[in-house]
Amino acid sequence: MSRWWFAPHPLARVAVLRTVLYLFVPLDVLVVTPWVGSHGAVPVALYSPVLLPRLLHLPTPTMSLVVLEVVLLTASLVAAAGRLPRLAGAVVAVGYTEWMFVAMSYSKIDHDRFALLVALWVLPTVGRAHRRDLSTSEAAGWALRAVTVAVVATYFLSAWAKMRWGGWGWANGETFYWAMSRRGTWLGHRLLDVPWALHVFQWVVLAAEAFSPLLLLLRPRWQRWGVAFFVGFHAMTYATISIHFLPHVVCLLAFLPLEQLPVRIRAFAARAGSVGGSGGKARTSPRAVRAPAGSAGGMPWTSKPLTGTATGRGR
Repeated sequence: MSRWWFAPHPLARVAVLRTVLYLFVPLDVLVVTPWVGSHGAVPVALYSPVLLPRLLHLPTPTMSLVVLEVVLLTASLVAAAGRLPRLAGAVVAVGYTEWMFVAMSYSKIDHDRFALLVALWVLPTVGRAHRRDLSTSEAAGWALRAVTVAVVATYFLSAWAKMRWGGWGWANGETFYWAMSRRGTWLGHRLLDVPWALHVFQWVVLAAEAFSPLLLLLRPRWQRWGVAFFVGFHAMTYATISIHFLPHVVCLLAFLPLEQLPVRIRAFAARAGSVGGSGGKARTSPRAVRAPAGSAGGMPWTSKPLTGTATGRGR
């Protein structure tokens, strides 16, 4: 089990994922959940804290939420730049958790941010990681594994909740028909004319969520197909009932070989430069180095020329 949890992953994968998530936090705070800051001005009687704020005796939100917002945004940008990864990352983790405590303590509780919260807490433990550092690290492996487990847990526990509260009637009833008639988009309203398709899709969703733990065990190729399926599912959900699950979707990136992205971008830039500098005739690299598979999921690396070491230990 320890080999599964701590199997080395490339530090570059952590670096890319951290950049994406830390840049997503300002997007979430300013665009997706800007209404959280206004909770400091609503009547105190409406505040009903969730479990952890009650246990920690956190104060009732006030207009000081503006200070929290500024600190959170600043720390996110610092962490996204790769500066002070542990300190800035810890500030983001604490600040965003408090932001979510406030968001979910006024009768509305979402479950699309569980994986993001886990990611923000575990990624700072890796320490320094550069997007060109192809060496592997057990700390990187543990952090990425924790994020992928949180992603899968969100799906599996969603299926469990459906069975607990709705029973088989959730999948065998008119759940999607009701949702689309209540808040459906143009496409959702069109699907009301084919109720059998909605019925089938309910069973597909329930089965996909129930068997989502297999995503942790699949070979890399099939794992990517699984990620593509869930991204498609969330895209369809947004297209039919305007629910996006974007904080959860960005965490699906933890399953992918993100370390290849900077390599491919540099290779593309080099090819573009070669074409421009040789009168339109591209020059090929004299050799291509294939790095060994260095991640716990066995993700194959690119055959493009790589920069850095691929088999060293993490810092």
